[in-house]
This record gives sequence, structure tokens and C-alpha cells, in this order.
Amino acid sequence: MSDVRILPATADLFDDAERVLDASADGASCQCQWWMLTNADYQRADRDERSSLLRDQIGAPVAPALIAYVDDDPAGWVRVGPRPAQVRLARTKEFAAATQPWDDDAVWAVSCFVVRKEHRGRGMATHLLDAAVDHARANGATVVEGYPLDPETARPPADKLFRGVLSVFEKGGFEIVDRPQPGRTIVALTL
Repeated sequence: MSDVRILPATADLFDDAERVLDASADGASCQCQWWMLTNADYQRADRDERSSLLRDQIGAPVAPALIAYVDDDPAGWVRVGPRPAQVRLARTKEFAAATQPWDDDAVWAVSCFVVRKEHRGRGMATHLLDAAVDHARANGATVVEGYPLDPETARPPADKLFRGVLSVFEKGGFEIVDRPQPGRTIVALTL
């Protein structure tokens, strides 16, 4: 792969974040707000409101996501941050088996990946996950969780691949905590 750099998603990189998210139909409408809002709040918000929320989030002192660049071209995105800030996670029944208390700010969640089409199939998700773990560690996380799909046990719906795939997380040292449904996992890495 060409030169890959991964940077915290900060306010000055908002246009780059939008470029990556807009490359995916779901990302363009979601603006990486799916896990950040209750279902009712998500349904009420339109794309412009979600974009405004994203702009506010990446203006925070600690970046809630990372952006990957290939030769200075925005190529990928990963959402990573304290799990309590991602309010929908605690409300998702299939994640009830998570082993850490839901209100623990030291537990971080890697919840969303977007890779622009022209950069897929080259290990970008691995680069993003490794950087997400480093970012979590540098900002006080003691545990990092993920909720990837396992295409080895069930064919994942294309609109759910934003969660990542199990093999990438396992390669990064994560262990399976639970399999709430065929093809769906909860994984964790203790830092």
C-alpha cells in the first residue's frame, strides 16, 4: 500500500471526514451518528443536523475518530471513543453480554469503519484498528471493545459491515467475549 498516515479527526479536518463518509451511501446520511444517538433522536435528525453534530464532536479536545490518508488522499475513517458517549451501544440488546460496566469511561468502543471504495482490499481496516487502539490507550482507555461481524459463520448484510469484520479484530489481539447471534460478535482487548 502507498504511504498511509492516520490522524485524529479534528475540526480542521472536517472536510476530509465528510469526503470519506460521503463515499458511502450509509455514511453520507448517517454522518457517523448511528451509535451516538438514541433511535428516536437519530430518526428525528436529518443529514444536515447529523453533520452539525459530527462537526461539534470532532471539535472536542479528544478526537472521537481517526482519518486515514493514502498519499494525502482521505481514504478511511474509524469511530473510537469512550463507550458511554456512544449511547445506542448500551441500548442494543445483542450487546448485553458486554463484560464491562456500561458507564465506565475507561472502556472505549471501536464502532464504525468507512473505507472509500478505491482504497478497499488493501488492509486499511487493519491500519485503522491499530491506530484506534493506540488512540484509546493514549487517552486513558483500559479496555477497547468492538462489535464486528463474522463472515465465516453467517453472511453479513452489506449495510452492517461498518462494524468491521472479526478477522481484523482477532489479528489486532482482540478476543471474543460473546456471540450474541450467528455472525455477530463482541470482542475486547485489555490494554
